Amino acid sequence: MVSTLFVGSVSSAAAKPEVVTYKNCTELNKVYKGGVAKSASVKNKGGKTKYKPYVSKKLYEANKKSDRDKDFIACEK
Repeated sequence: MVSTLFVGSVSSAAAKPEVVTYKNCTELNKVYKGGVAKSASVKNKGGKTKYKPYVSKKLYEANKKSDRDKDFIACEK
């Protein structure tokens, strides 16, 4: 007798996380302490930061209104 035990849930691995538009930098920094960068190669114009930004082009585009210095990093800290 052969029995198979499957533990876990079936989820769609292809499902991508939803891109969230945050109301302001305070809300965005609760999730992404260093802000959100458009790409890994961008440099911060404002000088030294405490945290490294999370890199996501889609997330940056959704929150680029919060990139006040136009350095392609939204809400850097």
